[in-house]
Amino acid sequence: MTTQLPLDGMPRRLYSCTPSRLNAWLDCRRRYRFTYLDRPQPSKGPGWAHNSVGASVHNALAAWWREPYERRTPLTASVLLTNGWITEGFKDAEQSGRWLGRARDLVSGYVATLDPADEPVGVERTVATRTKVIALSGRIDRLDRRGDELVVVDYKTGRRPLTQDDARSSLALATYAIAASTMMRTPCRTVELHHLPTGEIVEWRHTEESLARHLRRAEEIATEAADADERYKAVVGGTSRRKTGDRLPVGPAAVPAEIDELLAPSPGPICSWCDFRRHCAEGLAAGTERQPWDGLAD
Repeated sequence: MTTQLPLDGMPRRLYSCTPSRLNAWLDCRRRYRFTYLDRPQPSKGPGWAHNSVGASVHNALAAWWREPYERRTPLTASVLLTNGWITEGFKDAEQSGRWLGRARDLVSGYVATLDPADEPVGVERTVATRTKVIALSGRIDRLDRRGDELVVVDYKTGRRPLTQDDARSSLALATYAIAASTMMRTPCRTVELHHLPTGEIVEWRHTEESLARHLRRAEEIATEAADADERYKAVVGGTSRRKTGDRLPVGPAAVPAEIDELLAPSPGPICSWCDFRRHCAEGLAAGTERQPWDGLAD
């Protein structure tokens, strides 16, 4: 059997990615390696309570829009939130119950501001676009139609107040707008962050030029990451180091110094919140250990 070798000058395979993957490359290349390259993936630390709150709220709001019109009420939102409550990461049942009450208030208060008849174009809608460099996809919390245009809506449940710069600079929101416009053949330039704890809506309206800048930036990041991916696979390969079904904690792959340098960590305060902190000496030294519930605004 003859193996066909790639020809010089042949176009490179598109780099398949999400905004989360691109941002992981920017934030910390070691975390990128642990998340996307090491297989099996190194074991993560315990789940975070603030992520449980965010996921529970997002799920409830998505389910609310899937209810029949007559059931789209604040009470229904509260019931959906309760039925889908995620308890991972809380200190104890008392803390989980207290946050369940807060989250019920968040979703019921938020949906009270919505028109249940104003049907979104999409809820938890996956969108995708491609260029000569990347095949990018992602999931939008909500896609609205306002007049002749689409609007990307992203829910936020964190304690930090949002600014217009958060909406303007978000690579994810910009690429979602591009992808939605491409798929729906409808202009999409406005992106919104809906901060449920304060009820504030932060909006940014992109221009064609600003969207193009974000897309070019995504391609630049993707090109760097793709080069690293190829080098990793060439040197380390993709061989599994543990049998399927082995439930022992999985450590990171043993990699040559060349790969460790190529995919070096970026130590800083964010290391305290990294799922893979236990596997990174630099991360352990850079930030204090956090309890799974420390991200809550208690």
